[in-house]
Amino acid sequence: MERLILSLVLALLLSSAASREISSKLCSSEFKDEKYHLNSSGLHLTLYHPRSPCSPAPLPDLTFSTILTHDDSRVASLEARISKKASSRPTSLELQPELASSPLTPGTSVGVGNYVTRIGLGTPATSYVMVVDTGSSLTWLQCSPCVVSCHAQAGPVFNPKTSNSYRQVSCTASECSALESATLNPSACSTSNVCIYQASYGDSSFSVGYLSRDTLTFAGSSVPNFIYGCGQDNEGLFGRSAGLIGLARNKLSFLYQLAPSLGNSFAYCLPSTSSSGYLSIGSYNPGQYSYTPMVSSSLDDSLYFLQFSSISVNGRPIGVASSAYNTPTIIDSGTVISRLPSDVYDALSTAVSAAMKGTPKASAYSILDTCFKGSSSKLRAPAVTLTFQGGATLKLPTDNVFIDVDSSTTCLAFAPSSRVAILGNTQQQTFSVVYDVGNSRIGFAAGGCR
Repeated sequence: MERLILSLVLALLLSSAASREISSKLCSSEFKDEKYHLNSSGLHLTLYHPRSPCSPAPLPDLTFSTILTHDDSRVASLEARISKKASSRPTSLELQPELASSPLTPGTSVGVGNYVTRIGLGTPATSYVMVVDTGSSLTWLQCSPCVVSCHAQAGPVFNPKTSNSYRQVSCTASECSALESATLNPSACSTSNVCIYQASYGDSSFSVGYLSRDTLTFAGSSVPNFIYGCGQDNEGLFGRSAGLIGLARNKLSFLYQLAPSLGNSFAYCLPSTSSSGYLSIGSYNPGQYSYTPMVSSSLDDSLYFLQFSSISVNGRPIGVASSAYNTPTIIDSGTVISRLPSDVYDALSTAVSAAMKGTPKASAYSILDTCFKGSSSKLRAPAVTLTFQGGATLKLPTDNVFIDVDSSTTCLAFAPSSRVAILGNTQQQTFSVVYDVGNSRIGFAAGGCR
């Protein structure tokens, strides 16, 4: 296998400052089951919060201000994607012996908000911990011999030589040609005609390696010829995961490759830090959800868009014109803090503050400017309801309205944005959310997990 030499400018924001305590609870033993199964109802994977003690590959301890900084980077990269703006920090891939150079365009920032799960890969199969991202398309994981660099991961690095079903993808294959739409970067070609992928992200994280195919294995069942990246240079904010599962709308994504056998939909429940949730591919119970249309957008056809119709506090609309909600709205599993159009956010902040009258206010914290003294568990939050086109609603519990930034301060878990609205994962936590791509709809149901 040829040696890759990658030269990329990195500006990672990892912090070794004192960590924020995110949960006083230890992981309950009932949530330590890391198994997956594949049956007539589809594929079911256990899902873990990125900063949970339950996680098989938790992120390093970070201050909450650092978490918000990374979250802002993710939002900025989403805004740049739908604005079709290039990175201000160009990077290059150098291949020996050709010394060909190709600029990389960052995709969505990996950030620190993405949840993790396990998948089985290879023959015989081995289990690997993977970040799950609805804003990315290509699935990849670190591969031996890691000719340039591999970050530390939980468990052994995948060795293609140990898998009887491993194959590299040639430069002439249609999957190689499809890489640019999946990664926003052109493919490259080695001197031995092996397709090289380049996956780069808005926070300067990246993975570069050989496009490959192998067998996904789940509890004795298998999905052959799965296309993924076998990473030889992987650097950035991936925690101790082996790689990344891309669930965006692209024919190389995890969903689209499994759809022919399992069905063109996926559902998840994003858990709290002290429990576990799930990611399911395939069949689901349609009767339990309220639905909103999956909005098509020419801004980016791989992201998932929906449309807000109103927000109410204690049953009363926050008092903005319906046109105020017309900003393109992305639903994203990896953004921590939801973003709203500025006038919508201002109205929500005003309504929540009025409902919290008598509760001592606290100073703004990073991007969060509506803060109160105390923790969310000890405060009575107003009832905040998000309503979407078609009537689907999210009636948010206190933990989905506020987020504790330290032991004595909690803040409204929304922030203003001028160019894009985002339904982030704080508001989605503990709800079951289904992406029914086949029927172009997104559904919500309360009580999906804890």
